Amino acid sequence: MKQFRNMLTHLLHILAGGSFLVMVVLTCWQVFTRYILGSPSSWSEELVSYLFAWMSLLGASIVTSERGHMNIPILVERTGPVAQKALMCVGEVIAFLFSVVILVYGGIQISNLAMGQMTSSLGVPIGIFYLVLPLSGVLNMLYTALNIVDIVKQKEAN
Repeated sequence: MKQFRNMLTHLLHILAGGSFLVMVVLTCWQVFTRYILGSPSSWSEELVSYLFAWMSLLGASIVTSERGHMNIPILVERTGPVAQKALMCVGEVIAFLFSVVILVYGGIQISNLAMGQMTSSLGVPIGIFYLVLPLSGVLNMLYTALNIVDIVKQKEAN
């Protein structure tokens, strides 16, 4: 299980990092076309904004894999080991439920609605770019389930 988790996280690092690299190149292209050629590239600007969303949501899945999501450690640290485990599991369950309802269910709904709309410059269905929502939701659900297993397996919370 640990090897699968590491491989998936490595893939997400490559995808999120690749998105960032492409964004940098496209932004440089925009500056070049606008100020050197005098004719701004509208398609690259649009693609950068969609890549930003993909990078952000894939990055959020990486954060979930590292259990780096928002929490209140001062509350957890003031409890005993059993309560710490329980509170950490509750936090993971909340993240899991958010992923199910908002990212997966909501993401599928918005992706389906947007499939009929085309992007202005790229000519691609907008729903394609929204597919990162349910994808990120499924990844977050997987990571939170793995996190719960890791929490339960811990001998004692530090």
